[in-house]
Amino acid sequence: MIAYLDGVLSYKEPTYVIIDVHGVGYAVHISLQTYSTLPGGGDRVKLFTHHLFREDAQLLYGFAIADEKSLFLDLIGVSGVGPNTALGMLSAMQPGDLRLAILGENVRAVQAIKGIGAKTAQRIILELRDKMKKSGVVSGGPTYRQQEADPVRSESLAALMALGFPKPTAEKSVDDALKADPTLSVEDVIRRALR
Repeated sequence: MIAYLDGVLSYKEPTYVIIDVHGVGYAVHISLQTYSTLPGGGDRVKLFTHHLFREDAQLLYGFAIADEKSLFLDLIGVSGVGPNTALGMLSAMQPGDLRLAILGENVRAVQAIKGIGAKTAQRIILELRDKMKKSGVVSGGPTYRQQEADPVRSESLAALMALGFPKPTAEKSVDDALKADPTLSVEDVIRRALR
């Protein structure tokens, strides 16, 4: 298994790159997210890889960050989602945004990705939602369903919930503090809630 490649970027296209590692050129399929982070040709790069063995081919999929590789592996573990579909999903959305859509059970956001139908979107959410919650991928952050327009409120809620406050109590404390003084910083809101 090839875990990563560290070499010179010889060739770059939006869907794949060639990495020269000590005179051997590895063709690696990539997402648009990885493509946008890669430097120009001739520069040294490191890509985390997944080496896929099939009857007719051996393919390498590369990722600029380990988080993107981890999500790719989760996605290809879902029945009906192949590596090209998973790369397409990672090209359409940032890994963090895609995780939030899955955790928030936002079928529309997942289905909006080209090539993903309603049933596939539901299957992805059903199979990955609990797995992501258990692994603590996103802890207490707002989901697509409940994105906060006010970052002070959302950060204060996340901090209080991390301190062990039940969500309803944390929401009431934060809302009361911000109603009394909307100009409070996150630290001030937390101080008032702890009183």
